[in-house]
Amino acid sequence: MQRNPEELYELGPAAPGIAGAPMLHYLEGFIDAGTGGRLLAEHLLRTFPHETVARFDVDRLIDYRSRRPVMIYDNSRWESYEPPELVLHLLHDQGERPFLLLTGPEPDHEWDLFSQAVLGIAARLDVGPAISFLGIPAGMPHTRPLGVIAHATREELLAGHQRLPTRIQVPGSAPALLELRFGEAGRDALGFAVQVPHYLAQAVYPPAALALLASVTAATGLDVPDAELRETADRTNEAIEQQVEESAEVAELVRALEQQYDAAESQQAADAAAGLLADGEAMPTADELAAQFERFLAENQDRTDPPDH
Repeated sequence: MQRNPEELYELGPAAPGIAGAPMLHYLEGFIDAGTGGRLLAEHLLRTFPHETVARFDVDRLIDYRSRRPVMIYDNSRWESYEPPELVLHLLHDQGERPFLLLTGPEPDHEWDLFSQAVLGIAARLDVGPAISFLGIPAGMPHTRPLGVIAHATREELLAGHQRLPTRIQVPGSAPALLELRFGEAGRDALGFAVQVPHYLAQAVYPPAALALLASVTAATGLDVPDAELRETADRTNEAIEQQVEESAEVAELVRALEQQYDAAESQQAADAAAGLLADGEAMPTADELAAQFERFLAENQDRTDPPDH
């Protein structure tokens, strides 16, 4: 029996003037080192007013037993239930240019039907390109610029962006499948993966979101303020530097990473970050450095997390 992708969502009234608007998407559940993708999505929703364009049927798409929704118990009764939401938002940047943002948990079921549904929405609204963003762990020090790797459905979309020049097999994800299906349908799609120092992959690391924002705005021309992210990124980096200063062992390991990074950069120039990503896990001090930082971050979490808003 053929399934109808339109059964997966409810589409609101058509918004005027959004033809060609970029459609960003961040789905929680897959890898996101430093929570870079989540921080950027939250920054966009916090910065701009937004309205719901489409809402997906999470009862069909999400496995609640693997990602249980939050419920509040108060004294003698259940007070509230917070169901997950998978929603397509409409926003406008500082220049009033429209763009879309699909956020929520990554579907556990019906990836192909979900991809068809998103493709159908994009076609009906005449929007595009589709753009994903997330963080990936890399064998690099936090004292060097974060690299952002791009991938896309057409070579022309990669102009000016760093790429990973290799062929690899990785676990699949719904965002990756979306990009594949968009390309097969002849629609533009691209994604950005910021390289986060692997010893900070489990921390909240605003510099990752800042790097992703720069790549997204460069690709789309959107006018998005970055002052708030830049401030929290600076504070996070200051806290990390203080933690490094408190341990001679950690400082020595960071210096070793810096030397390795700089040596690779001098040899491979623009391909340095991609090479480090491939080779980083083989470094003999990587696990030791990660363990040291995990301990520091656990002890000083309030000094590295961005402030609540």
